[in-house]
Amino acid sequence: MKRFHESCLIFVILAFPCLTHGFGLEGIYCGLENCYDVLGVTRESTKSEIAKQYRRLAKTYHPDMHRDPDEKIEAANKFKEIANAYEILKDEESRNDYDYMLDHPEEVYSHYYRYYRRRVAPKVDARIVIAVTISLISAIQYYTSWKRYESAISYLLTVPKYRNKAVDYAIENGLFNEQKKSKDRTKSKSVKKEEMDAIIRRVLEDNMDIRGGYAKPKISDILWIRIILLPYTIVAYIVWYVSWIWRFDICKNPYGKEEQLYLIKKHMSMGQTQFDALEDDDKEEYLKQELWKKDIYVEWARKKEEDTKKQMAENSRYKAYRRYMKNHGAGRMTFDDS
Repeated sequence: MKRFHESCLIFVILAFPCLTHGFGLEGIYCGLENCYDVLGVTRESTKSEIAKQYRRLAKTYHPDMHRDPDEKIEAANKFKEIANAYEILKDEESRNDYDYMLDHPEEVYSHYYRYYRRRVAPKVDARIVIAVTISLISAIQYYTSWKRYESAISYLLTVPKYRNKAVDYAIENGLFNEQKKSKDRTKSKSVKKEEMDAIIRRVLEDNMDIRGGYAKPKISDILWIRIILLPYTIVAYIVWYVSWIWRFDICKNPYGKEEQLYLIKKHMSMGQTQFDALEDDDKEEYLKQELWKKDIYVEWARKKEEDTKKQMAENSRYKAYRRYMKNHGAGRMTFDDS
């Protein structure tokens, strides 16, 4: 095995003779040239010494310093080599990788990997990218939640049932009194109507219990806050789960109302927001039917599915849809004989 490794090393040295003299690899770093030799410095040179030497050479070989076309082209090529060598040696990590290549010339593929990984890798810290992304998502999430909530309130303003209740509430609590006391006759009817709508809107916002996806947004629902509270949420869930097992699986305690509603939600495969959107009367009906019990819920769900199918079968629109799908459905192939 030792002889095999020695033979491989000899092959690498013969295949890449430039590596045995402390030079580089073609296509990476300074190519077959030594970056230290290009700048006229040594491996022991400090960062300030390298920068000083670069400025001196850059001033000498800058294309603008030469007027002859041939000298200008030659100076431009030399200037590129100097700039490339300085870019490699001025950065501490890049210089360490280059020194490692000089010291370990046999690790050819490893040097290519290190070089292109550094070139392709993003310059911005990944943590900053993640933080900015989460911030943008949180801002969009909060903005869209507010827009949905405002659209729900605007819709309720157009519904006579809720608008009339809000007007009655405003009258009972004297919210229109200030508007009536105002003797500013310069106000147009449209302005007065806008003020009245603003009062009604405020009443709806304060008294309407909007649930589900159109509910009033909370700071605790934002992604950033959820991530910050994630450790607490995990610990709280573990404590709750262990408590559940102890109280109901081991001690066989009866379920409370909160636990019964949780089991019903779980049986129905609903999310918390979706379950919260249900009417209180529906939840009470579920509790009355004891749907937290698995066997009762399965039977209830089966009957409900049968009732739904029966209602759909008796529905004239559904019958027409079924006839259409039977005669002209996507799976039917017909030919035009005309």
